[in-house]
Amino acid sequence: MNHRENIKSLYRRCGYEFVPVFFNLCPSLVEEYIRQTGDKTGNYADYYNFSLRSAGEFLFKPQDKEIFKSYYGFELRPGSKIDDYGVGHMPGSEAAKHMTEMVNPMKNFSTLEQMKDYPFPEYDFSGFEAYKNNVKELQSRGFAVYYSRECTVWEMSWYIRGMENLMCDMLTDDEMATYILDRITDLHELAVCTAAKAGVDMIFLGDDIGMQRTIMMRKELYNKWIQPRLKRIISSIKNVNPDIIVQYHSCGYIEPLIDDLIDAGIDVLNPVQPECMDFKEIYMKYGDRLSFNGTLGTQKLIPFGTPEEIKAETYRNLDIAGKSGGLLPCPTHLLEPEVPWENIMAYLEACQSYKG
Repeated sequence: MNHRENIKSLYRRCGYEFVPVFFNLCPSLVEEYIRQTGDKTGNYADYYNFSLRSAGEFLFKPQDKEIFKSYYGFELRPGSKIDDYGVGHMPGSEAAKHMTEMVNPMKNFSTLEQMKDYPFPEYDFSGFEAYKNNVKELQSRGFAVYYSRECTVWEMSWYIRGMENLMCDMLTDDEMATYILDRITDLHELAVCTAAKAGVDMIFLGDDIGMQRTIMMRKELYNKWIQPRLKRIISSIKNVNPDIIVQYHSCGYIEPLIDDLIDAGIDVLNPVQPECMDFKEIYMKYGDRLSFNGTLGTQKLIPFGTPEEIKAETYRNLDIAGKSGGLLPCPTHLLEPEVPWENIMAYLEACQSYKG
């Protein structure tokens, strides 16, 4: 099997020939990767032969981001950036420059009319044919291609509105909650369906709906506001291609909502954060209906464990999934500056040496 065939078979729980690898490095670890390997391109996906590859993003039409400053009510700190949705990002700590303090442009809105006047971004699909050709080129090299639109419904909506405000809207103001959640759902549904039409193998969706020990909102609230919109998006994707694999990301403890995610149509759950949920328990309960990506914790194991501990946990989780597959073991989140390089190498060695 090539990479594409192998990972599809693994995620469909039909067996696999080798263990795929996958991780994301923060900027300082990309610099360390270059020092360790001499690969000045910084393309660690190629260097370590990842099975999953991205064909890129669909861009938004150009928009003067200065217009968003009027929504903040104060001046952003020097070095701040404004994203396409109008969310301000003020610089974080020196050690983790990719972390930012978000500024919610709709935080002070009090009427539906204010929301309707807000300048949401619009996609520019003029590069669709080039994107489609890039998908085909990567697949011709034997890779599985994914398109990611995480922060799918809940997260991007609260990034714009503010979490507390959006939760209050969901409880007290149906019109405002409906408007922003529908606008974001429509926007992302268009993007992922366009990627599906381009022929990608996988779609990555997600919203952080869990905290360390509990879900982020009542199950009833989630099933009223978030799950139906996720289900609609996945249904639209699979109307384009019934065989496409949909992966869903949420950090934290989300076990009470896994059945709802399965009902929405997800195929793969990421990351099964081990500090919050036990992979064996989750696999025993849901492994006949769901595959998994992740399970190697980035709160404790990867940054602070030994190489031997990382290898042992990788082997343990692969043993739980068994010969039929259903698990791509990998770090549960972005690898941060404190991760020792030898721990990353231990993860790769474990996957390469696993015999099953």
